Amino acid sequence: MVLDQCHGHARQAEVGLTAMLRFALLFAVLAYLAIMGFMYVQQRNFQYFPARSGTPPQELGLTGVTEDRVKTPDGETIVLWYSPAQPGKPTVLFFHGNGGEISGRHERFAYLQSQGLGAMFVSYRGYGASTGTISEPGLIIDAVTAYDVLRAKGVAAGQIMLLGESLGTGVAIQLAAQKPVAAVALEAPYTAMVDIAADVYWWLPVRLLMKDQFRSRDHIAEVKAPLLIQHGDADRVVPFAQGRALFAMANEPKQMVVIPGGTHDIISDRDVWAREVAFFLANAKAQ
Repeated sequence: MVLDQCHGHARQAEVGLTAMLRFALLFAVLAYLAIMGFMYVQQRNFQYFPARSGTPPQELGLTGVTEDRVKTPDGETIVLWYSPAQPGKPTVLFFHGNGGEISGRHERFAYLQSQGLGAMFVSYRGYGASTGTISEPGLIIDAVTAYDVLRAKGVAAGQIMLLGESLGTGVAIQLAAQKPVAAVALEAPYTAMVDIAADVYWWLPVRLLMKDQFRSRDHIAEVKAPLLIQHGDADRVVPFAQGRALFAMANEPKQMVVIPGGTHDIISDRDVWAREVAFFLANAKAQ
């Protein structure tokens, strides 16, 4: 009888342990699903970091700049900074990264002006004083709208140069795949934003859940304009390997500048800007 009691206690302990394990597994699954749901709903807050001061260019010391507010085909209003080119010089259509706004790039705008280039900086929807909610389809609409505004101002397609930094490289690539341009320069480009996110959030099914994937690798083959890629080999935000891979997929003519020890901050480097200006002017002369 004592043996039977021992066996009974053992069975009860086993049943109790099994129940605890089942509860722990259920709790883990529910917690994982809750986290996954939260990340899905909030994902754009992890992808975009807009500033919304909307500071006018004149308050930043820029001269010869018009600030246009333009309606997009889907009813939003985006802000464009524009300065015309000197005779015979191209115009740079610029797409910034996922943080800040165009007012934080006013030194770059002034640099382009100092070199005689025209410039149009696009304040995406949801950034600066532009209206709307940020999304990949929306940003592409903004880019096409800005391109069309340049053409309406009389700037020939052969004198439009696209420049993108980080997030903006994906915008520039998709625009260049749709519209004729003279040249494209990219700073720290990626194969796809979803490729970056999948590495960071390896424990989530990112490729199924991510809304704005910016698959540059799916569009780069459609870009026929001369291409310049600049990427730091120590970039921890957009891995250097992705820039190199995108370059390998691109059509000729193309060139890649590797910046030894360069981090993601190369986008603020005047040496980077100078190489882009030289690239743009060289291709403008070929038109």
